[in-house]
Amino acid sequence: MVLTADDKSHVKHVWSVVQPHAGDIGADALTRMFAAHRTTKTYFAHFGLNPGSADIKAHGKKVAAAIGEAVAHIDNIAGALDKLSTLHAQKMRVDPVNFPLLSHCFLVSIAAHHPGLLKASTLLSMDKFLGHVGVVLTSKYR
Repeated sequence: MVLTADDKSHVKHVWSVVQPHAGDIGADALTRMFAAHRTTKTYFAHFGLNPGSADIKAHGKKVAAAIGEAVAHIDNIAGALDKLSTLHAQKMRVDPVNFPLLSHCFLVSIAAHHPGLLKASTLLSMDKFLGHVGVVLTSKYR
C-alpha cells in the first residue's frame, strides 16, 4: 500500500486540523468501536467503558498520539510504530481484525467532529493511511 505525495499531503492537512483535540476524537472513536463492535471490549475488561470515562479519555489520547506519531513519520511508519506493534502482537495479543474496526471508527469520529473536512479524495487518503497504520501494527503477528 503506497501513499502518494497527494495522500501524504491530505493526511498532514487533516491531522493539522484534528490534532488540537485528537484525544477527544480518539476517545469518541473508542466509544463508537465498543458500541458497534462489542467483542472489542474483551481487551479492556479493566477499563471503565462508559462514554466519557477517564479510561476511555486516557486511551483515546494514546490512540491519537500513535496516529500523530505515524503522521509525523509518514515516510517511516513502520519504524515509528515498531514498539507499539510488538506490544500489541506479543504482549497484549490483540486480534488483528480490531485495527480496521478502530480505523473506521476514527474516520467516522473525524467526520462527526469536522463536517466537510473529509472530501472524497481526503477520505480515501486517510483510509489508506490508517490502513497502512493497521498493517504496521499487525506486522509482528507473523
